[in-house]
Amino acid sequence: MTLNAKSLGLAGGILWGVGLLILTLISVWTGYGAAFLNGVASIYPGYSIGYLGAVIGLVYGFVDAFIGLFVLAWLYNKLE
Repeated sequence: MTLNAKSLGLAGGILWGVGLLILTLISVWTGYGAAFLNGVASIYPGYSIGYLGAVIGLVYGFVDAFIGLFVLAWLYNKLE
């Protein structure tokens, strides 16, 4: 069985990017998850807990998860 690297990358990228967007907006409104998001801010340059940070997190999250899962599926297919 082979994995479709592009599909896995897109699915994971969308999930992580939108999840980060939603969690950032929840944190802006309620403060929930601020400790986790401060850790994320140490990894993604320019990201902060705020409305602009939510959009930046969406982009960074999508790109990060897409590349990571694409490479994972590609390696899986090569080693199978």
